[in-house]
Amino acid sequence: MSIANLQEKLLFFTQQKSRLNMQLSNIQMQQLSATKKSTTSQMAYNQKLQDLYYDPEIGYGTEDYADVLVVLQNDHEFEMASLTAWESELEAQKETLETQINAVQNYENSWQKLLANNIKVEFSYGGSGGGGK
Repeated sequence: MSIANLQEKLLFFTQQKSRLNMQLSNIQMQQLSATKKSTTSQMAYNQKLQDLYYDPEIGYGTEDYADVLVVLQNDHEFEMASLTAWESELEAQKETLETQINAVQNYENSWQKLLANNIKVEFSYGGSGGGGK
């Protein structure tokens, strides 16, 4: 196989790795965003609980407190479940991309060895591919 073909194949693998790494980077940024959103949501929920507890009209000790508390808890659980599902999906995408990057890296390593072997053979026989004996 000609050296140029092998080099072209290596460039293809480099391009693939670059594309996959870009996608991986985007996924990781989305994971950071999901973590931030989860933390922000938890802090807002905690503040709502505190505001509800001390609210003079529907706060702790009133008839409506338990009903409003249940609604707050249900809304928060739904939001957190959605965020958790999103984070799980992102993690699965991340693992898939990492697997693809590893596969491309393995192919690239194989082709680099093949290229090195071809270069060695070409130069050890004077560039004629074996006709220099």
